[in-house]
Amino acid sequence: MKLERLKVKGAKLTDTAGNTVQLRGISTLGLRYPGFINEGAFKTFRDEWGADTIRLALYTDEPGGYCTDGDKEELKRILLDGVRIATELSMYVIVDWHILYDKSPMVYKDEAIRFFDEMAKRLADHTNVIYEICNEPQESPFGTVIRPYAEEIIPVIRKYSPDSLIIVGTDNWSQDVDDVIGQRIDDDNVMYALHFYAATHKDKLRRKAIKALEAGIPIFISECNICDASGDGIVDTESGREWFDLADDHDLSYMIWNLSNKDESSSILKPHVTKPSGWSVEDYTESALWIKNRMAGSRKK
Repeated sequence: MKLERLKVKGAKLTDTAGNTVQLRGISTLGLRYPGFINEGAFKTFRDEWGADTIRLALYTDEPGGYCTDGDKEELKRILLDGVRIATELSMYVIVDWHILYDKSPMVYKDEAIRFFDEMAKRLADHTNVIYEICNEPQESPFGTVIRPYAEEIIPVIRKYSPDSLIIVGTDNWSQDVDDVIGQRIDDDNVMYALHFYAATHKDKLRRKAIKALEAGIPIFISECNICDASGDGIVDTESGREWFDLADDHDLSYMIWNLSNKDESSSILKPHVTKPSGWSVEDYTESALWIKNRMAGSRKK
């Protein structure tokens, strides 16, 4: 089944009929764990977790990163294979330009232009593809760095995909979503990223989110978990419940970090789990089990 393109209406994500949509999905830990990018894994998230979206995180600046010493063609092959699998399973898929260690999206802006020009052209007929153009900017004020960057990247995508949903990161690891107030990009189908890690980010960040929502800013939680901001550490289910309640109450889409067996709290799989799919309860980490139960039990939008 071919999915319909989604549209921002006010501060909400909607379908073509104007009904509110809340996407819920899973993010990969970069493309460094390609064994987990497969039909069985994605189908498990769809059928057992209640997920409808996969986020494919393409790191730009790390060992093996796209803009450093990585094999560009191999990384694109893995990413496009992930898009293909999600499409065949009638799931939405986010192509994530995952800046992190590079801090400013301007560092590899020219690479981003070339990447999105190629991807948007190749995926122009994919109504289920969403573009995330800068994962977690840091030391990059929205008005003077992120918005000018976005105003160069978005037209590249729009040449081929005039109606695709685009997610734009915000400063301070995509926490300063309230900085978008009064500075929204002049494009009708853009949302702004908010990331939370519940053991670290609590009422202060929730207040920023509510402030932005009250100002009409369309928010997309493109990365989150219930551990601390390092991706590891303690699991805080109480703060996690407050965050997911806020997301459900405001129809905020969210993507869970991360699909891997890395030895840290935010991983979905325990370190010893190497099978690509067909997981049992014993294979999941503490955070994954709590989130799975929450997602599977959430009301459908």
